[in-house]
Amino acid sequence: MKTTFLIIFTALLFSFQTKSLANNIEAKTTEQAITLLSINTASAKDLATLKGIGLKKAQAIVNYRENNGAYQSVEELLKVKGIGKKVLLDNKAKLSI
Repeated sequence: MKTTFLIIFTALLFSFQTKSLANNIEAKTTEQAITLLSINTASAKDLATLKGIGLKKAQAIVNYRENNGAYQSVEELLKVKGIGKKVLLDNKAKLSI
């Protein structure tokens, strides 16, 4: 009886560890699948997919880039009318120059 209990306990423990490992691998794969959006090359349509940025703000980002040259940093988005600190913070991890 003790042996049966030990076998069942070991099997359950192994099952939980395997599921935990699978979840960790899945989470890392999902994180790696996230690609950055370049504010120097993205279209207004692509920029409009960001949180808090509609087509109007997205077009303002593109217009600023066309009028002032390439962005030197993601923080330079704060110079675009309608882009505030909250919008920048919400999207900064998804952006590159």
